[in-house]
Amino acid sequence: MNFLAHAHLSGENEALLFGNFVADSIKGRQLQSYSRGIIQGVQLHRTIDAFTDQHPLVRSSVARVKPDLGRYAGVAVDIFYDHFLALHWNRYSTTDLTDFSLWVYHVMGNFFSVLPPRSRRILPYMIAQNWLVSYSNLYDLERVFRGMDRRTAYKSQMGRAVDVMRSYYVDLQEEFTLFYPDLQSMVSQELLRLHRETTE
Repeated sequence: MNFLAHAHLSGENEALLFGNFVADSIKGRQLQSYSRGIIQGVQLHRTIDAFTDQHPLVRSSVARVKPDLGRYAGVAVDIFYDHFLALHWNRYSTTDLTDFSLWVYHVMGNFFSVLPPRSRRILPYMIAQNWLVSYSNLYDLERVFRGMDRRTAYKSQMGRAVDVMRSYYVDLQEEFTLFYPDLQSMVSQELLRLHRETTE
């Protein structure tokens, strides 16, 4: 899953959201410099990724686009799934997507001084281009993929990702729709476990 899903699955705990949001930018011993809540957010992120990568429906989506996108197929599917989450946001949240996104940006801004360098570089672009909302729009999604393509010196073929997505749109959307409740259920149990761990 990508930024929007990780944020959505974090609940209302700001430290957990922060850790979940920046987890890919925190490596090795760096983790120990953060608070317990942020560490739990990083752990939640990794649990979500492991569950997602092993899920049969996600594997089906990745296999579907792999002939076109090669080793970047999994990265593309993460973003495709954020598109479907944004597009059908009202199914999964009672909070307006724009309001939710503004809250996420506000939280990340509050933690700006402890953002890992990679996240600190990304955040201003994310806010300026309103990535979390723009995932719902294929035109904006194409811009995101083109940016990724440039950063990989055009080796990723991500510039083609939206065209590939259109080719399999109905199947990918169905796989996401069936998968996401499974992920939500797993995360609910994990949040309960983390809460117990915090209060013990």
